[in-house]
Amino acid sequence: MTTRVKICGLTRPEDVEAAIHAGADAIGLVFFDKSPRAVSAEQAKQLAARIPAFVTLTGLFVNPEPAFVKQVLEQVPLDLLQFHGDETPEFCASFGRRWIKAIRVQEAGQIEQAFVDYQNACGLLVDAWDPDRYGGTGHSFNWQLIPEQRPLPLILAGGLSSANVASAIEQVRPWAVDVSGGVEQSKGRKDATKLSEFIKEVHRVCKTD
Repeated sequence: MTTRVKICGLTRPEDVEAAIHAGADAIGLVFFDKSPRAVSAEQAKQLAARIPAFVTLTGLFVNPEPAFVKQVLEQVPLDLLQFHGDETPEFCASFGRRWIKAIRVQEAGQIEQAFVDYQNACGLLVDAWDPDRYGGTGHSFNWQLIPEQRPLPLILAGGLSSANVASAIEQVRPWAVDVSGGVEQSKGRKDATKLSEFIKEVHRVCKTD
């Protein structure tokens, strides 16, 4: 099975183009003011105009007000919503769009419970725990906490780069991998070479399976 690749936290048109050229399956835009990778709805609209058919445009939100999500949706043609805070399943499903839920993994059994709680999601994204940050930590977590039985597509995030993504795919067998900091030259500014190397590693390990 080919593992899909999402590049998250893009802020510049040239980075969107580099990610697409390298073969990204999905692009993630961050709508969370406290993130150094945050974009405004107007910026996002301009970036979205550069995304071709069959590349999924994802909007990342963290504990947003419903009105804010609706405002973004009115301006930006998002294909998928990603909720990265403490949102309830009911909240996530309230916008009439496909959605995925991210959880910050801290202990055994947490992922299994999330599969139950968020069973109507299109996928479950598992990321590293940080008491102060919702994603984008640059750290990985204990992948042995990820169960073999997965009722939903599992998306692996947290501390991934071209140096470790192949071993991550071999160990975890995720539906997709999600990377942000591991392909950057600085926060919010992607590195075209790192992008290319990351996606090449994903394709290489999938091809050798």
